[in-house]
Amino acid sequence: MQYSLPIFAFTAALAFVVVLVFAPQTPAAYADPIAVGGAAAHPAPQSMTVIGPVSQPGARDNYTVTRKIIPVAPPVAPAKGKLGPAVPASEAQQIAYEMVQARGWGDDEFSCLVALWNKESHWSTTAGNQSSGAYGIPQALPGSKMASAGADWETSAATQITWGLGYIGGRYQTPCNAWGHSQSTGWY
Repeated sequence: MQYSLPIFAFTAALAFVVVLVFAPQTPAAYADPIAVGGAAAHPAPQSMTVIGPVSQPGARDNYTVTRKIIPVAPPVAPAKGKLGPAVPASEAQQIAYEMVQARGWGDDEFSCLVALWNKESHWSTTAGNQSSGAYGIPQALPGSKMASAGADWETSAATQITWGLGYIGGRYQTPCNAWGHSQSTGWY
């Protein structure tokens, strides 16, 4: 009785070794991932339509990239005390993408802008920083500075983005320069 556990353990280990040596994994032991019902049924090539920057457009593994991807920031609750409808982040980013392209900046600059404003406001037109007073998508300080771009600066994504791109262009020349400054200092 005292030797039953060691004998069982030895027998189990030996059984595993025997199975591995005498019954190796063979292709016949596994189902063909493409076979359906015993007949080879190769799926039709798949395609996916996306918007925004793509590093390597083309086709691979039955996937075809036909458009660019625009990253979408997660939704953020509006700041307390601010009125007006919040514009969805995807809509604000589409407006910004068109403005970035109009300025002659490429997709790489747009990616930097997305990263910068994701960090600052998550693309919320009503984002407010209670400690500094910064406001909106670009986190203008004070927010009323954006009135130079339009009277609807408190709620308009287009007005805030226009002002923010002007600020970035004037102070940092490009969104990537602004993003680099933000990463090194914590602000832009």
